Amino acid sequence: MTAGSVGGDNPGPNPEQLFAAGYAACFHGALSLLARRHLLDPEPITVEATVAFGRDPADGGYQLRADLVVTWPGVEDDMAGPLLAEASALCPYAKVTRQGIPATISLATLSQ
Repeated sequence: MTAGSVGGDNPGPNPEQLFAAGYAACFHGALSLLARRHLLDPEPITVEATVAFGRDPADGGYQLRADLVVTWPGVEDDMAGPLLAEASALCPYAKVTRQGIPATISLATLSQ
């Protein structure tokens, strides 16, 4: 659903795009901090956020859905997984999603 379909006509970024940018940047910062604390290189970390705006099936109102995909080449899943969970606890955007926005955070699978 686009901003225009619910009454907006601004040609610039919509609120979902801005939220996605903030969420990805914040999570990246939290994960980078934790990587450095564990003597891991945060440079290759990328975080892609997708935020969608749609109808809430529970009440017919509007809701957001947020999904993050983290790519961290060179770090094993068993090391990255716990750090993703810890970054989720540090990142205030992740906290907001836990309080009512359906969201997922997953590690991208890299092909060998």
